[in-house]
Amino acid sequence: MTDASASLPPEATHHLDASGLVCPEPVMLLHNRVRDMASGEVLEVLATDPSTQRDIPKFCQFLGHTLLHEHEEPAESGPLFRYWIRRK
Repeated sequence: MTDASASLPPEATHHLDASGLVCPEPVMLLHNRVRDMASGEVLEVLATDPSTQRDIPKFCQFLGHTLLHEHEEPAESGPLFRYWIRRK
């Protein structure tokens, strides 16, 4: 038996909608938003730029934040990427 909650994303305390923006804007906005958060808080990021699949994990790794969960879902205008990041 598996725990279904293990695959569910964490509850976010902050949200950032970077839909429609292209590199480098999503990561720039992410960086600014994370600065305003307290340690341990979780940010949910929405993006449509496929480069975020590479850029956001590298951003987290470089700055020491934790990428808790990522998810891609279909949308009318193309894929929507969701990320949950815990600030260090």
